[in-house]
Amino acid sequence: MSSLIEQAAQRLEQLRQAGVVLPEQAQLPEIPAPSIAAAVPQVEPDPQAQSKRVELDLEALAAQGFLTPNAPRTQMADQYRVIKRPLIKNAMGKGPSKINHANLIMVTSALPGEGKSFTSLNLAMSIAAELDNTVMLVDADVARPSVLRMLGLPQGPGLLDVLEDSVDMASVLLRTNVDKLTILPSGTPHPKATELLASDAMTQLLENMANRYPDRIIIFDSPPLLLTTEARVLASHMGQIVVVVHADKTAQSAVQQAVSTIESCPVKMMLLNRARATAGSGYGYGYGYSYGQGYGYGYGHEDAASKA
Repeated sequence: MSSLIEQAAQRLEQLRQAGVVLPEQAQLPEIPAPSIAAAVPQVEPDPQAQSKRVELDLEALAAQGFLTPNAPRTQMADQYRVIKRPLIKNAMGKGPSKINHANLIMVTSALPGEGKSFTSLNLAMSIAAELDNTVMLVDADVARPSVLRMLGLPQGPGLLDVLEDSVDMASVLLRTNVDKLTILPSGTPHPKATELLASDAMTQLLENMANRYPDRIIIFDSPPLLLTTEARVLASHMGQIVVVVHADKTAQSAVQQAVSTIESCPVKMMLLNRARATAGSGYGYGYGYSYGQGYGYGYGHEDAASKA
């Protein structure tokens, strides 16, 4: 055995002297280590994948007069179809002119108790029935939040917590059993709510919300324009505003004063709640919109009721 080893060693030495490159001397080309960043695609996290799912009691909502998916056709549902059509058209960039943040729609009123929250939820439900759009309903009435209460859901973290940077947006979104409807609660009450809504964080959040999903329309249930300053702060970021007016209740001067606070918004729509039409036709909604100032009235029906 030892003689074989010696012979092999001698042979290797002879090869080296002859200039033959042996395997252990060969220089392999350098291969760069794979880049982790290049190997893993940079995909923006989907908030739907992390958000909480809640079950809405659709039968209870329908019994309270709210629109629900797959409900029988009603006059109120038809009226909301008419109301939402120009809003969706503008939001998708198909209106007469290009509108910045057109898919951010604020629903407000001059004073409390005119039906703005009822309108916000019904408008969101109606848009959720669209084949080509999804909708997010934001409870932006941070002083008197009512969206979760109307839906029979407990209060929890939401918009204000996101602005304070204490939670991630995806963790506070509520997915619902209405496939195309997502809810963003108002969040934990904060003594500086107005300042948070006027902060750079709010501007950046709205910019992200407006541009992240091209098919999404965001409905903001806002405080009354003449009651708090939060609504006016929000209005400066909106592409479209719906002002709900309680028929035979809200003074014309209050409506005019409210409209004067949202002059900068390119599209303002006035919705007359509980409008009495002709004898026997009951109460319903009037509607109208314009680029700039102005509003109009429509017709009524007996199924509508004034809500929050």
